[in-house]
Order: sequence, then structure tokens, then C-alpha cells
Amino acid sequence: MMGRLLRNIRAVLVLAFAVSPSSWAATTTCTGKFMNPITDICWSCAFPLKVGGTTIMDFGQEDFDSGVSNPLCACSSPPKVGLSISFYEPARLVEVVRKPYCFPSLGGITIDPGVPAPAHVQTRGGKSFYQAHWYISPLMFWLEVIVDNPCLEQNVFDLVYFTELDPLWADSELTFILNPDAVLFANPLAQGACAADCVAATAGFPLNELFWCAGCQGSMYPLNGWVGNHVGAVQASTLIAQRMTNKMHRELLVWGAHGTSGQCGYYPIPLMDKRAYKTQMTYPIPNTKKEDGKCCSTMGRTTVISGAGKEFPYKGEDFAYMLFRKRDCCQGAFGF
Repeated sequence: MMGRLLRNIRAVLVLAFAVSPSSWAATTTCTGKFMNPITDICWSCAFPLKVGGTTIMDFGQEDFDSGVSNPLCACSSPPKVGLSISFYEPARLVEVVRKPYCFPSLGGITIDPGVPAPAHVQTRGGKSFYQAHWYISPLMFWLEVIVDNPCLEQNVFDLVYFTELDPLWADSELTFILNPDAVLFANPLAQGACAADCVAATAGFPLNELFWCAGCQGSMYPLNGWVGNHVGAVQASTLIAQRMTNKMHRELLVWGAHGTSGQCGYYPIPLMDKRAYKTQMTYPIPNTKKEDGKCCSTMGRTTVISGAGKEFPYKGEDFAYMLFRKRDCCQGAFGF
């Protein structure tokens, strides 16, 4: 009798909130593990490495033309001349979680700051909601791969942003303040164009001209935690990671580091260049196994192959992604 009563109560709650039983129960769990920077990172994603406009090593990795063609470069602050170099720097980590204040990359800890925040839901209409966390994670610097190199971000591993405290993240109306241009692309024609972005991202790099598209994952807008077309947790979390990166650019909390403008320092780029990032899953299963010679994905690439077997009950429903950022830099040879 008691078991039947509990089942009936649960069914009423599910119908009332239009939430699937599995997602409703899942919000009570929080698991994780600390990232191993040696075994959990696909270091080949940092390539190709170019020096003076010439590719030194590529290991079959992908790259796009960021507009840097001159082998020599010069900067005024600080004054220097040198060689143009480019590579992909593992610089940021994005978590996508179901339970508020759950941090899988910190070992699965949960904190209670006393500020309530919405948990994950997955509606019968195919929508879902996740929270996201943003870490500074300049692995090359804090592992001292290259000591005192000005082309590497001089920082330490740090949690700097979590959406549970962001009132825009769960409210699409408030998010309109951040992305008013979304109204221009809320039509079938604009969304249909995203199919071309999906094809381009799967074959190589996404189409930066279609900035409102997130490739095979759907629409880049709104820049919040609501996924309008939830196909699977890997697809949804990949979309959230892209939106979070775009949101940080839109808020000028992340600046550009590629192209001729980035050779002498970072510069504001409120409209994210989707080509400037490669992503690699680090949790729940580090994606270090190469597929067609690669273990990183460009933004918008299909997750049908790379996401296979990455979602599973209990420990496989929260996700973390390392972002490899395109870095063009003027490696100073001497000052003047």
C-alpha cells in the first residue's frame, strides 16, 4: 500500500511539472573526479604548431586560417620584434551539471551558498535545463610545460563563474537583454541555415558567418541554460558549453587571442569566433581516444560518434569540457 502511494505521489509530481521521472530523480546526485592533466587531456589538440608562418608539427590536427601570414611581427607594448607563432592553448574548462552547485571537476563536491537555483529538468516536449560552470585552466602554464613564456596565459586553475548566481541563466526573457539579436533569427529560414553549419563543422570548422547557429547541436540562442531540442545529454551539454563560451565573450569576460589583433595581446570580441575553439570531454569519460586521428571536436560538430557511450546513469549525466583556444602570438626575439 505504501509503495503504491509513493508511486502515485511521484506520478502526480511528474505530470504537474511535465518532467520525466529519470531527470527528476537525477537532480539529487552529484559525482565527479579531479581531472588528471596528464592522462585525461588529449595533448595533440594543441597542434598544429606554427613558427614564422611555417607548420613545425601538426600530428594530423585541424586548423583554420586566422589571417596571420607574416613570419615576422612587432609589438609596441611591450616593445619587441619576433616570430609569429600559433597553437591551441588548453585555457578554459566548462562544466554542465544537473544539480545546482555540484562541481564534478572538483571531485563531485556540492556547496550551499544559501542562494536557491533551479535544478535540471527534462520536459516531455523535448526541452531541458542545465547549470554551467566556467574555470580558468591554463594547463600549459601551471604544469610549467614552457616556463615564463609570454605567449601562455599566466594564471592558475580557478573557478570564476557559475550560473546558479546569474539571474539571466534561467530566464529567457531576461536573457534577451544580453542577446537582443536573437529576435532576428527566431524563424524557420534562419534556423534551417544551421544545417549548413552542421555540415561544415562536421567536415572541419563551423561557419562563422552563421553566428546564431551551434552547428549540429541546434541554435546558439538564447544564451542561457534552456535547450529547446534535447536529443541526448551529450548533445545538450555540448550546446550549453558553446553557449556558455559565447555568453562569456558577449559579457566581455573572455577576449580574443587569435589573428593579427591577438599577436600582441588579448582584444575584446563580443561576437564569439566559433572557429577559435576546439573542445574535448574530460568528464565523465575523458575523450582521449582518437577517431580519424583526432580526439577534439570543433564547435558544432556532430556528437553521434564522439558521444557514443559517454552518457550513462548516475555517474555519466554531468559533463565537463576542456576548451583549446586558438593562440596567435608574437614570440619576441629582442626588444627595441
